[in-house]
Amino acid sequence: MSEPTGPRELTGLRALVTGGASGIGLATARLLAERGAAVAVLDRGTGGLPDDLPKELLGFTADVTDDAAVRAAVTAAAEALGGLDLLVNNAGIGAAGTVEDNPDEQWHQVLDVNVLGIVRTSRAALPYLRASAHAAVVNTCSIAATAGLPQRALYSASKGAVLSLTLAMAADHIREGIRVNCVNPGTADTPWISRLLDSADDPAAERAALMARQPHGRLVSAEEVAAAIAYLLSPAAGSVTGTALAVDGGMQGLRLRPPSGN
Repeated sequence: MSEPTGPRELTGLRALVTGGASGIGLATARLLAERGAAVAVLDRGTGGLPDDLPKELLGFTADVTDDAAVRAAVTAAAEALGGLDLLVNNAGIGAAGTVEDNPDEQWHQVLDVNVLGIVRTSRAALPYLRASAHAAVVNTCSIAATAGLPQRALYSASKGAVLSLTLAMAADHIREGIRVNCVNPGTADTPWISRLLDSADDPAAERAALMARQPHGRLVSAEEVAAAIAYLLSPAAGSVTGTALAVDGGMQGLRLRPPSGN
């Protein structure tokens, strides 16, 4: 029998999305609900969620650096949904600078959110995922895990850890019927990038530079990343695990010649 695909391929599945109040997380939560999943969003504050969210979307508050709060929120979400089949570990924060620029406190903070946040949410969700007939986890990683980017030492280190953690989780849980993958977005048009651009001396020039370093010449949209996450979660990806799916406009793999005449 072929696996279900199409606009309602996630019908009957229950999903939890961390960092789901904005950016890639919100786009993912919306798309999963549109495709039939019952979706819970976990974020530090759900009060800012738009009023037009699909009715299936439930909001739960927890900071992923607080283990007790994460366990309580995951339990509450699983009880509200009647279980968990899908987990999107999307909560994360950014950092700019070279290895000289970020103090120890910021290193601890970013690693605590970007890496240990995945650990805390995943281990709280694992008992529910083990009980699912279609369990899948997707971690939001980054092009920064596989390409050397300037002024991103701390952020790159955290996302390199996410990539390795994804592979280790995939190996640990495949025999439990749990698939684990990650997506590696290029520079995405998210609130963090908007704040970064706003703080630049010349925001327009900085945006143009970020767009130009991606072969397709523009920022990646949150909806494009969400589509990749939805695929990795879907029954159509039943044989996909331990994979990093690049959504970067060719930034990682392509080496283009300069345009003719330059």
